[in-house]
Amino acid sequence: MKKTKITSPPWCPFCGQKVSRASDAIERKLSEFKVGRCQCGAVYSSDPTGHNIGAAMVETLVLACDNNWDLAWDLMPEDDYLTGRVEDYDEITHQVINTRNIDGRPVRGVLYFVRLHKAVVEISRRVKDKKELLATAANQGVDQSVPAVEPAPVPGHTRLRASKKIVRELVDAGDVGGLVRLCLDDKKTLRLTQRLLYDPDDAKRWRLAALLGQVCARVATRDPGQVSELLHRLFEACSDSAATPWGMIEVLGEIISGRTDIFGAFTRHLLNYMGDASTQAQVVWALALIAGRRPDLIRQTPFYNLFHFLQHPDPQMRGLVALLLGRIKATETTMQLLELTGDEAEFVLWQAGVPATVTVGQTAREALALIREGEIE
Repeated sequence: MKKTKITSPPWCPFCGQKVSRASDAIERKLSEFKVGRCQCGAVYSSDPTGHNIGAAMVETLVLACDNNWDLAWDLMPEDDYLTGRVEDYDEITHQVINTRNIDGRPVRGVLYFVRLHKAVVEISRRVKDKKELLATAANQGVDQSVPAVEPAPVPGHTRLRASKKIVRELVDAGDVGGLVRLCLDDKKTLRLTQRLLYDPDDAKRWRLAALLGQVCARVATRDPGQVSELLHRLFEACSDSAATPWGMIEVLGEIISGRTDIFGAFTRHLLNYMGDASTQAQVVWALALIAGRRPDLIRQTPFYNLFHFLQHPDPQMRGLVALLLGRIKATETTMQLLELTGDEAEFVLWQAGVPATVTVGQTAREALALIREGEIE
């Protein structure tokens, strides 16, 4: 009697070739499924639980479109791409387990595959190439320096242990280096630092946000995973309707802008919080901060939904939107910005944890100057 094979290596449902183990994407995203590519051109993601197949499907389709969300949403299944899946996949052993159980452990994982039709692949490639050219042009003259990799601990190094008291002392002293070393020794450091955001003093929260941005930029050179986990916690906390996201959106802006090369894909998720009036100003501030380093990341979002805020009754909103539009050189808003050049209403603009009082008109004039520079270039 022929025995049924219990395990087998995973394969591509389109070409039948064995596929390699999925791995973390180069750029971090809000939903982080491990991903891979088959030699036939199909891309795939791994959902180890089998409960998140919808999210995995979206992530895989976007990956197939070279992270072009707009293109992905315009595509139609069958007409533009094919899908496939391999079930009973065990991510730990990288095997398909036909019995759906191994050593008493249930196996319910799914590999989800997407393969674009050739015509769509060509469109995606051309769009990607154009975006890279635009990004290069937009980033000329912008500081894109990446922090040096933090040194590895010396042999025999005694690991430091984080505590509420130690973290607070380092934060109060503004000791970036001390916090970086503590983060690399004890991963609960960032969680303890996050708790300090629950402070009624606005100035303390803004300073802490700037400090966390500097710390995370350096920690990410050696351990981006724990920074990514912090981003997830912050996004989850901001989405909790029963809680107030004190300082959290500001921290998101500081972290993403500090390492756009790793965390830039998180940018579009900030727009989810524009529906709440209590977080709108913080979101626009965060987007403007990111735009100062990577304007192309804002251009990849539906930023045009912010145009009407130039007539907002709150001067802070008018000023921050003008700041953002100037940094992305939004020529389509030139006339609206011209109308604000005489607006002398004041608001507080925080930069690197330091407040400055500016006027809406001043911000609009600076935005127009940046737009004119872009037209000359």
